[in-house]
This record gives sequence, structure tokens and C-alpha cells, in this order.
Amino acid sequence: MTQQATIHGKVTFTPGDGAPLPIPKGPVEIETAKDSATLSWTADNDAAGSAALPKDQFNQYVRDGKIRIEGEAPPAASDAPSRK
Repeated sequence: MTQQATIHGKVTFTPGDGAPLPIPKGPVEIETAKDSATLSWTADNDAAGSAALPKDQFNQYVRDGKIRIEGEAPPAASDAPSRK
């Protein structure tokens, strides 16, 4: 099932053995599988992008509020990491 979401913070993916690359802030489509989530987006220059993230990494981005899934409440302030 495809879900709509928005990138609100620094979210990266690592292609192969390369360096982490940023996923641009803004709307994305998400397809989830048992062990991964695939994010698809259109960049400012109309180039299509997609990236597969391990499920643990994806879930951490959601918990941190960096990925906000449409129709789901953002994490509660007490769930957010402290900023000491």
C-alpha cells in the first residue's frame, strides 16, 4: 500500500557502498515491505528520485519527526529526543 508523507528534517540514504545522500524536504510516496521502506519523490528540477531504507532506519526517522506520514499524528514532545 502506498502512503503519502513529508520529509521535514535531514533524511539520507546510502546508495551501495557510497556516501549518504540527502532526500529533499517535501512530499514523498512510501511503499513498505517487511524489512524496508522505499521512498519516491520529485526534486525541484523535476527529476524523479527513489531510495530504499532499512525498516529500522525508516522507523527512527518517523519517531524523530523527520518523516511525517499523512494522517498520523507527529510524535509527542515526550517521545522526541532531548536537545541537550
